[in-house]
Amino acid sequence: MKITLFRAWESFVLDKQASGFSRFTIRNYRTTGKKLHMYFDADRDLHAIARSDWVGFMFWIQNEYIPLLSPKTAANVHTDLSAFYTWLTQPGVELVETHIFRTIDCPRYEKPRIETFSREEFKRLLRACNETCPWHNRQETTSRRPTALRDRAILHLLLSTGLRASELCELRYGDVNFEERTIYAEGKGRGRDSKKRMVYFGKTAHRALWLYLTPRLDSIKNRDYVFVVDESGPVPRPLTRDVLYHLIAGIGERAGIRAYPHKFRHTFATEFIRNGGDLLRLQSILGHTSLEMVKRYTHLVASDCAAAHEAADPADNWRVK
Repeated sequence: MKITLFRAWESFVLDKQASGFSRFTIRNYRTTGKKLHMYFDADRDLHAIARSDWVGFMFWIQNEYIPLLSPKTAANVHTDLSAFYTWLTQPGVELVETHIFRTIDCPRYEKPRIETFSREEFKRLLRACNETCPWHNRQETTSRRPTALRDRAILHLLLSTGLRASELCELRYGDVNFEERTIYAEGKGRGRDSKKRMVYFGKTAHRALWLYLTPRLDSIKNRDYVFVVDESGPVPRPLTRDVLYHLIAGIGERAGIRAYPHKFRHTFATEFIRNGGDLLRLQSILGHTSLEMVKRYTHLVASDCAAAHEAADPADNWRVK
């Protein structure tokens, strides 16, 4: 069957959209599609595109595309195109016979260092939810922020559950069981690829969430979003992932701390391991499909043990020779 590259790519994206892939994944696919249009001046027969063409495309992505992409972003483009060829070769589609991208190495990149919050930093973040002035300038007159209860509930819930940013934004009232202190999280993917799971939250997060929701309890419905913006308006809007990122970054700036949603997830996972939790349970709580995704936290805890031993080694500290 003869089909062009651009038409095949659009069919691939529409198929993934119909399958319920997240809007963020679809957005990434469309961004990669724009790069294909830039590199391939004209639409071409899919079967006429050789491995050398794709190698040239990956070279262009990493060296000539403006603005220059980070190695991680270039690797993401490779992942998108690998998914494209997986779709092209799958039963029922079979538009090509060979998965070319399995023969093309993914760009290497240095994995970012896992960042976590300390107890003191989290306390400063909570204070920054309440006040408008920066933490290092306490003599200024402060005023209480009107969203303090909501923002504190967000921080407590992120830390207590390890939820992803998108999962927190999409949380609905009916997904929360206050008696059992559980949340039914949507997880990554939608439709047949949905990874729904049960997560738990503690007493402190329970109290913060309850205080935030109390004014809405008489009117809130199960389908209503838990975290909203413009609460004073006729129809509160759900918190979006972009707004959440800006919100937490602003709280961090007032607290003098680098803060972003995923850092709470890293903190939860690291503390879970430090306090005796096992990898299989952590994998289930975080909603990862592979143990490899959670093993990285054990390396962080192992480095803590090494540093603690170095500081506490009696043979060194006693200085006995």
